[in-house]
Amino acid sequence: MSGQRNANEGTEALYAAMLRQYEVEQFLFYEADLLDSRRYDDWLTLLADDIHYWMPLRRTTTAREVDREFTRPGGMALFDNDKEILTMRVQRLSVGRAWAEDPPSRTRRLITNIRVLADADGELQVACNFKLYRTRLNSEEDSWIGRREDTLRRQGDSFVLARRHIFLEQTVILSQNLSNLF
Repeated sequence: MSGQRNANEGTEALYAAMLRQYEVEQFLFYEADLLDSRRYDDWLTLLADDIHYWMPLRRTTTAREVDREFTRPGGMALFDNDKEILTMRVQRLSVGRAWAEDPPSRTRRLITNIRVLADADGELQVACNFKLYRTRLNSEEDSWIGRREDTLRRQGDSFVLARRHIFLEQTVILSQNLSNLF
């Protein structure tokens, strides 16, 4: 009887992990679709009030200094935003006051290699890889590739994004601007 109980518990744990993985993937795919569809106000509803949205600078370093490849929190960053700043960015996009987005960019986000790293106290630590492709006007074309480290907080039947740290593979940003949300 004990062996059967252990097998059932193992199967239940596997199903729970599979369901959690599916829920996380669906949340991230939905978020990408909102951004690609320019539904920024809907995207804001997915953010926790205490969100930290951060993209450090990346430097080319020697193998000995690889731990200094990215700037640290509190130091120089491409983005270091809270919900208030993200809301202002969205408002600028919505009313046409963001010169870099008039006319608006056309984007497509690919989210892959989604991994749930930890699940504790109602928060999930999630890592994924992304590619953000943007085309604008007739000839501007940009592509950013990297990884994200997110904290998703359970809220009702879904999640809110409580933290997003974005690590680009590029050390030099060649695009005309960096007005997109990652």
